[in-house]
Amino acid sequence: MTLIQTFHGTASNGTPLTAVYAEQPAAAAAFALVFPGSDLPRFVHWGRPLTAPETVINTFDALAPQRVSGALDYTAWPSVLPTQSEAWSGSDRFDVRRDGVELFCKFQVTDIKAETVAAGKTYTMAEKDGYPSWSVASEPKQTPTVTVTAEDVEQCVKLTWTCELDETGLIRQHAEVTNTGEGRLEIGKIELAFSVPADANEILTTTGHHLRERSPQRQDFTIGRFAKSSMIGRPDFDATLLLSVGEHGFGFTHGNVYSAHVAWSGNSVLSAERLPYTTGVIGGSEVLFGGEVGLEHGESYTTPWLVGSYGEGLNEVASRFHGYIRRVHRDWLVDHGIAPKPRPVILNTWEAVYFNHDYDTLTALADKAVESGVERFVVDDGWFGARRDDTAGLGDWQISQDVWPDGDKSLKALADYVHGKGMEFGLWFEPEMVNPDSDMFRAHPDWVLKPTANRLPMQGRTQQVVDLTNPDAYAYIYGAMDKLVGELGIDYIKWDHNKYVTEAVSPRTGRPAVHNQTLAVYRIFTDLKAAHPGLEIESCSSGGGRVDLGILEVADRIWGSDCVDPVERADIQRYTSLLVPPEMIGEHVGASPAHSTHRATSQEMRMAMAFFGHMGIEWNLLKEPQEDIDKLAEWTAEFKKHREWFAVDTAVHSDAADPAVRVDGCVMPNKAAAIYRFTQLTTSQTYPSAPVRLPGLDPDAVYVVSPLDVSLDLAKQDIGNGQSPLGWWTADGVKMTGRALAAYGIRPPALHPAQAVLFKVVRI
Repeated sequence: MTLIQTFHGTASNGTPLTAVYAEQPAAAAAFALVFPGSDLPRFVHWGRPLTAPETVINTFDALAPQRVSGALDYTAWPSVLPTQSEAWSGSDRFDVRRDGVELFCKFQVTDIKAETVAAGKTYTMAEKDGYPSWSVASEPKQTPTVTVTAEDVEQCVKLTWTCELDETGLIRQHAEVTNTGEGRLEIGKIELAFSVPADANEILTTTGHHLRERSPQRQDFTIGRFAKSSMIGRPDFDATLLLSVGEHGFGFTHGNVYSAHVAWSGNSVLSAERLPYTTGVIGGSEVLFGGEVGLEHGESYTTPWLVGSYGEGLNEVASRFHGYIRRVHRDWLVDHGIAPKPRPVILNTWEAVYFNHDYDTLTALADKAVESGVERFVVDDGWFGARRDDTAGLGDWQISQDVWPDGDKSLKALADYVHGKGMEFGLWFEPEMVNPDSDMFRAHPDWVLKPTANRLPMQGRTQQVVDLTNPDAYAYIYGAMDKLVGELGIDYIKWDHNKYVTEAVSPRTGRPAVHNQTLAVYRIFTDLKAAHPGLEIESCSSGGGRVDLGILEVADRIWGSDCVDPVERADIQRYTSLLVPPEMIGEHVGASPAHSTHRATSQEMRMAMAFFGHMGIEWNLLKEPQEDIDKLAEWTAEFKKHREWFAVDTAVHSDAADPAVRVDGCVMPNKAAAIYRFTQLTTSQTYPSAPVRLPGLDPDAVYVVSPLDVSLDLAKQDIGNGQSPLGWWTADGVKMTGRALAAYGIRPPALHPAQAVLFKVVRI
């Protein structure tokens, strides 16, 4: 069918109109644009497909505002790039300067191309041996795409705006700005926009800090501007993965929701803004420092993608991002001839031994890892240079002879031992950072970002930032990593990033360098993975400090947080999954009490909270009794039964009225089965807990609901406080329809606080 159509007409005031309508029926998503005369387009529809697309030409008369007193002759109706030339009186969204003088551009559209682009791969999923199996389909991906050329001829600025509707239902837009005149054109900010309906009157974002990322916050979408900026060279803990707006009270399962995200790992802003004359716009952009990007005649700058996702509830919004990221990674595997594999269970050594490395301890830990079902053993910080603590050695990417001397107890010997046990070997790096107390810094003090020749930026964790825009520094970092991957047979890199990127000026150019630094990071990721097929890289940034579509396209997983306390992780992981597919979120079983909070929790709670993600262990198993190792192995084995489905499932979260509980789940694509987790974070007003609703199922199907084997025996686990049996909590379970489970729900077990259980739902 036709995925994109163009219509022409005339408004009641005589203005010639062009309308473009695009849809992806399988994703139940569509958008429409109207171009009044030669002006930039307005979004006039974003949501479900329309049955009569030709009517979008009428939306100009239906939605255009009247002129009102006390304002300009034209009442603002924001385009995709609002400027003062179209009566926009809000924040400056197009900041460009020629020879230091700000330009006020009025773009005239000279060309509109609306077409279906047939490019890229599509996939079909089948089942093989009870697990999902993918193959490349014969037909290429079909993407309705609008490309608009516009220009301010008098001020010699050309704009090329591209908008596409991905097969997942995501809308992506970006702009290319070209200097067609003489004199340097400085780019500051090009903040694109999505218009949203008038009843989208509540904003949801996240805030946070180290050890408590992705904390939700809501507020009214009032007149004015709300913005979340990230200006430290990475999104950071406080960044909001999505800026979402919708009708008051929207949740995971209900309410029309419109979300925006900037697919960029450097400095950026996400915003929501209303004027007294307009409905709201949401959007965002990269934010550039003065002089960071300047264009000579004929040169261009292209913004990162601004990505929009519409859904009936946040679950649908998130599912579109998950589908997109999963396809990007599927493409990489196919393009590089790499066979897909289940997410390996990881043991990371950081909270087990910290800097106290030695061969005998880590080989003994590797033995315990194998007993527990671990498939990937990762050696964390402390293996290189003079790195006996976090004050020295960073940047000296050579194996420390003090800790790992050559011979039968070398780091190579450990890697061989790990491989001999049937596990993959991983190693920690922090390639973007350097300690001033290091051989690298002493030899090359000009290889760090700094505002002046004689002053370094304020330190963090005794670190400075390596200038990866310097070709010599880049070659050193890449070469050292490439060499070690080859020599040790490294299968996995944990890539950390622990310092804010501040006052980031390259000594080589004398200009701010965050933009090019970000591109350099992407290039190391992709070049290393291309040079070593099958190598996987985790993006860790003091935990969850760098999470965005830009890094997610090149990394294989992210570390959700340095806090593995399962109570804290309940919401950290829930809100991280608004953008990140669960199988890409590092979720580890840690010690009790947790190292970060000193909160004691049951092993069941810790294992249940890690069950849906990329499961791992952050725990010194050498100190644990054998029964705990055996229990961990039982849960790990259960996880392995389901992990391949988790990687294709729809992640869902329920809107529970009780703030003390959480319900999260993974539902198979055909809705034939699902696994849910019920978590009692604190005590509830209701005692025992009220029934909880299970979203995502086929409302007309009949399901058997029963405990997962690892959660069946509540008495043995000693996590419940019910004094009589729960009727359906048996191996046989209970039969219910999907509609009943979504409407009135099912009564969960009565649990002590900070406890969780897993149960399955299987269609008859």
